[in-house]
Amino acid sequence: MNKSMNIVLSAALCLLLAGVGIANAKVTAQEAEQLKSTLTPFGAEKAGNADGTIPAWDGGYTTKDPNFVNGGRRSDPFASDKVQFSITSKNMDKYADKLNEGQKALLKKYPDTYRIDVYQTRRTAAAPQWVYDNTSANATRAYLEDVNIKGAYGGIPFPVAKSGLEVMWNHLLRWRPSAWHFKTDALLGTTTGKLVVLNEVEAEQMMPYYIQDSNLEAYEKNYDGEFWLIRLITNGPPIKAGEGIVGRENLVGADTKSWVYMTAQRRVRQLPNSCCDTPTPALSGLTTFDETEVFNGSGSLERFNWKIVGKKEMYIPYNCNKALQPKDMYQVVLNRHTNPDYIRWELHRVYVVEATLKEGKRHQCVRQVYYVDEDTWQAVLSDRYDANGTLWRSGFSLPMVMPDVPGTVGFNWGMYDLISGTWAASNLYNRYDEQMKIMPPYKDMVFTAGALSGEGVR
Repeated sequence: MNKSMNIVLSAALCLLLAGVGIANAKVTAQEAEQLKSTLTPFGAEKAGNADGTIPAWDGGYTTKDPNFVNGGRRSDPFASDKVQFSITSKNMDKYADKLNEGQKALLKKYPDTYRIDVYQTRRTAAAPQWVYDNTSANATRAYLEDVNIKGAYGGIPFPVAKSGLEVMWNHLLRWRPSAWHFKTDALLGTTTGKLVVLNEVEAEQMMPYYIQDSNLEAYEKNYDGEFWLIRLITNGPPIKAGEGIVGRENLVGADTKSWVYMTAQRRVRQLPNSCCDTPTPALSGLTTFDETEVFNGSGSLERFNWKIVGKKEMYIPYNCNKALQPKDMYQVVLNRHTNPDYIRWELHRVYVVEATLKEGKRHQCVRQVYYVDEDTWQAVLSDRYDANGTLWRSGFSLPMVMPDVPGTVGFNWGMYDLISGTWAASNLYNRYDEQMKIMPPYKDMVFTAGALSGEGVR
């Protein structure tokens, strides 16, 4: 073999080892077999922790409420559970290693009203068997090309996650019903402590990625990477009534598209940028597109380097069905934050994933930390830092148990601006009799600019 050939082969080997321009390797069949033994079908540790405060996973919670009718109000299956202890500004140092920085900041900022009520841990995460089957298939067929995902459908893409990027893709493609309808409200907390209604909306959402009785080939042919579709129509307050937004989230960030209907102009316009730190019109620009449901948007993935800092036990919101019970949304919020009386916290294992801005990229929050539940792959909390390294914003999601699906799925979500004192709470279902109605897959035309134009009322 001549010297030139040796140089070429050596260079190729270096590229392969460095992963430059080469697709990330899939897990081995032997690694995937863990999903049938030591790991849950979604890839979490099946065993509990050493002291028993986190129990072993035994299949999740699938016991349906006999009185529940699809489209109705959802009950709290754990209403009789008692608070084990509360974390306040006075004792927070005792639990500091199990709290994210955002919660520590809130406890210090609002010492008289903010607290964390900790309940027994219930590992309720579950999914239909067909989702488990697809997850198993994804384990050995899904892979990454740079930040783009390939070969995944109908389940968690990387149940044996090995990188921060894989964890965040698991969050984006976490298990949710294939389609649902809902009515919700959103509130803004101002710097002066006043609560203002941001929106009253009716919406349809669909996850083409999770359409049952389909497959990877059909998904790639029919949807070309579109995995989350939403149409949201605003019914109030009066100044915003008639506005609407349609979004088509794609596995490739550049292919994501969104349109808004502007009542003053009586026309639909495509948004030039519905990604990353662009303020979203859905919440009057108070939150950014990538803060939706704690983290959203495949387009944000390419702006950051993603690293698993570790996996640890933390107190996170979980099984928060109690927050759905009051019919008055003002019961579940206080002026400065959510009402601790209605938020259930439990000890769970989470992946701690850090995002640092790549050189040459821009974002208002140059460093971000996400806390991703191992059982559901839902990012339930976030800490986001400004260019000065100051903790600026902290997001939250409140997972609810839905045994009819089955699944443990995020409902309410919001964001705290820890510098200005403003905050937002979205997806408040309280005053509606319908609390996430599961639907058959919608027709694609529902999520088009034309359909949005047809909804215009002003």
